[in-house]
Amino acid sequence: MLSKATPLRSLRVRAGREMVTKRFASHGAPHYNEPTGYIFGEKPLVPGQKRVKEDWENIWYIGMFGTIGLAALLLYYKPDTSIQGWALKEAKARMEARGEKVQYEPSRP
Repeated sequence: MLSKATPLRSLRVRAGREMVTKRFASHGAPHYNEPTGYIFGEKPLVPGQKRVKEDWENIWYIGMFGTIGLAALLLYYKPDTSIQGWALKEAKARMEARGEKVQYEPSRP
């Protein structure tokens, strides 16, 4: 029978302890900006001092609001693809083919 202190068993136990103690995902200190209590991490300015924009801010504003404006324009002018729109066009075409009036006129009492 094998004794408890075989070289293979001791390697297995030693390797198990090292795997438990090492943390491969941590990589040291945290990689995020720790909370400071200030909004967006910016300290309040001294009275009379003006905030300086970063380089990317104007590009972001133009891209964001330009995209919203373009989407609104495209939605406003999108073609009518509803079944009701198709049925109205089809009904008008059939009425014109039969020679009927397409414009509705209420009857007089």
